[in-house]
Amino acid sequence: MTTRTPGALSPVIPILANLLLGGLWTFSVFAGWGLEAFCGNGESPESCVDRLGMVSLLSGLFALAGAVATVAALVPPLFRKYPQKSLMLVGIATASWLIALAVLYVGGLIGR
Repeated sequence: MTTRTPGALSPVIPILANLLLGGLWTFSVFAGWGLEAFCGNGESPESCVDRLGMVSLLSGLFALAGAVATVAALVPPLFRKYPQKSLMLVGIATASWLIALAVLYVGGLIGR
């Protein structure tokens, strides 16, 4: 049995947040949400797809880092043996997902 300090944050909450951020990025890139949001008025569809493809590739580097850090933080032996390192990985994953979404958003707005 483990004891928790008062006010300690459950690791489930940031892990769920990372999964939601990953889902948002995935839908924005692969389900067409990005095309709907950032392509439109007067821009040719081909140039928009090319621009968002480049932005998605750059954003994907951060998303890959976020996905790897999320999966690494969820590995049960690491989580049980080194809880502080696991929470650090969760923080890195959260930052990576937020950067990936920011790059996608800013890149989509710049060309608009």
